[in-house]
Amino acid sequence: MAGPTTVDRAIDDYLTYLRVERGVSRATILAYRSDLGDFASARGTERDWASGPDAATRYLAARSRRGRPNDPGLAPTSLRRRAAAIRGFYRFAYGEGVIGLDVAAQLDLPRPSRLLPETLSVAEVERLIEAAGPEHADAGGAGADGHSVRGSLRDRALVELLYAAGLRITEALGLDLEDLSFEGGFVRVIGKGDKERLVPVGDIALGVLGEWIAGPRAALLGLARISPDDGGPLFMGERGRRWARQQAWAAVKRAAAAAGLPDRVSPHTLRHSFATHLLEGGADLRIVQELLGHASISTTQLYTHLTGERIREVYARAHPRA
Repeated sequence: MAGPTTVDRAIDDYLTYLRVERGVSRATILAYRSDLGDFASARGTERDWASGPDAATRYLAARSRRGRPNDPGLAPTSLRRRAAAIRGFYRFAYGEGVIGLDVAAQLDLPRPSRLLPETLSVAEVERLIEAAGPEHADAGGAGADGHSVRGSLRDRALVELLYAAGLRITEALGLDLEDLSFEGGFVRVIGKGDKERLVPVGDIALGVLGEWIAGPRAALLGLARISPDDGGPLFMGERGRRWARQQAWAAVKRAAAAAGLPDRVSPHTLRHSFATHLLEGGADLRIVQELLGHASISTTQLYTHLTGERIREVYARAHPRA
């Protein structure tokens, strides 16, 4: 009669299941092997792993300790990933009858840290937008770094839209010309989970987008021998193809550097600033949720903590007895 399955054998079986039946990528398999291998080698795991949750909770508690000499503690994100790997392993072991207790149901994942997003002030956003490029197609020649007016106007149009509509960079780059309505003053966005939403776009952003579409974008269509009637991507590169995410990211970074803003400014900083400025201006939280395309209001509520911090800062500066 075969003896009880060792933890190493059970882990091997789980990884084989992930690879063969679930089609999990090689990189993910390697990450799981590393995480579960560390769990298997911990003191007491081989003895206790199949009898209940003690081995897992003991291991995760040890790995959560940080800040001591020679301490093997993990960062919160790494600890959560490792806990998820262990819970998935136990779920498999119970489902296959390797263990008789549903240990996975007794393991709670560590809560993810709720870091406040980086945002810019209204004045900083204005500096960023101005640094991105000219507002009009005939505003001059290439910049000091050789960046063409065609590219600069595209940069300006992108930054204007990211802030005006609070879009994710992938959402903005996924737009086609027909998704933008100048008459209605909105853009049709396909967000996460293929959910569609209509987001208003202000007159200033629409004006710059109109300059980009009628001028440099039309010229790019001609170079690529594409008919303007064919629509196509709203933002396109020099060869008439959809603008790449890396290029758009670099455009925002370039504008941030020119504006003297921190290096950590990214396209997503504009989305965070959009939400924060709306709430500071009195917008309803549910409306901001809809504009951002958040599935849960709890995600949007993160910005209320940020506006609370801003209110306290203003109070501390303005009140004579603060």
